[in-house]
Amino acid sequence: MEKPQITIGFAADLQVFLAAAQRREQSVVRVDGVSTLGHVVESLGVPLTEVGELLVDDRPVRPGHIPAQGERVAVRGVERPQRLPGPARFLLDVHLGTLARRLRLLGVDAAYENLDIGDAALATRSAAEQRVMLSRDRGLLRRRELWAGAYIYSHRPAEQLRDVLSRFTPALAPWTRCTACNGLLEQTAKAAVQERLAHGTERNYDAFAQCTDCGQVYWRGAHHARLDAIVEEALREYA
Repeated sequence: MEKPQITIGFAADLQVFLAAAQRREQSVVRVDGVSTLGHVVESLGVPLTEVGELLVDDRPVRPGHIPAQGERVAVRGVERPQRLPGPARFLLDVHLGTLARRLRLLGVDAAYENLDIGDAALATRSAAEQRVMLSRDRGLLRRRELWAGAYIYSHRPAEQLRDVLSRFTPALAPWTRCTACNGLLEQTAKAAVQERLAHGTERNYDAFAQCTDCGQVYWRGAHHARLDAIVEEALREYA
């Protein structure tokens, strides 16, 4: 028996995931008659984390819909800002360390695994802590255990940051999180951290903050102007 045939089209922003032969307005695809539309979409390379509305013959359907012969499918991208079932808290994989530090700089709750603990462990943590999994690994984003996920489209940290901020619009509270461990910062007296400071730092700076989790000490040092520029740009565009 011949397999059902459907016509499927993807939104322009989803074309990046498709094989070159499928990057067109519409493509004809044969399906097996038992797999869900969500499975078909992912088999073509598009993670469901990046999919918004699914339309079959111009009517919305769920990813669990079973495609039938002759159906016309339209796959749209997620709407921005994207609504989440809870606070915008994130988990980043081992390849997104710079993005994690920039999110923390802005006061965004961004957990980060600096070791490759494996997709299963990351997905489990996403679910347990209700965090949006951020990754460039499409296989990881297909894990059913994920609480939520998002593909990071760019290799460049500045573009990655803009992508996350525009998509999820998290509340920004710059200079309130430790960029090393994601813990909260609190102001502290110089005398309380004096033994941890180099002589030049002790002599030239008076205002300090300390991480309540790892104890890291912060002050407005040589790199502050560069970090301040990142903060000012984010506040100007997304606050």
